[in-house]
Amino acid sequence: MSCLRNIRTVFQGKGAITQQVIRAMGSQGEWGSGAGKGGGAGGSIRESGGAFGKMEAAREEEYFRKLQSKQLKELNDLHQDEIGFLKEQIREHEKQIHRHKEKLNNLKKMQDNAKELD
Repeated sequence: MSCLRNIRTVFQGKGAITQQVIRAMGSQGEWGSGAGKGGGAGGSIRESGGAFGKMEAAREEEYFRKLQSKQLKELNDLHQDEIGFLKEQIREHEKQIHRHKEKLNNLKKMQDNAKELD
């Protein structure tokens, strides 16, 4: 059985997500069909091959699909939280900008009034 290791790096903004994908490629059979037949030596059930070996391989695949799905959901939630936080910061900064503009206008009015008195 030969293994192909494919390492991909996906860049998003400043962060990078590294995902390692390992795929087993066998030319002599399918997963769970027994040791040396593309199924590998994944334990006594998988070594014996047959229906139980295939079932065990399917369970492993299901486990990893669910794990990946859970990780992607957590990553999505993390990004959504960060977006919410950054939007709140934007609102706060806009308030500060408005406050500073008001101060500048008040200073200009004071300056104009001082010129009129001279």
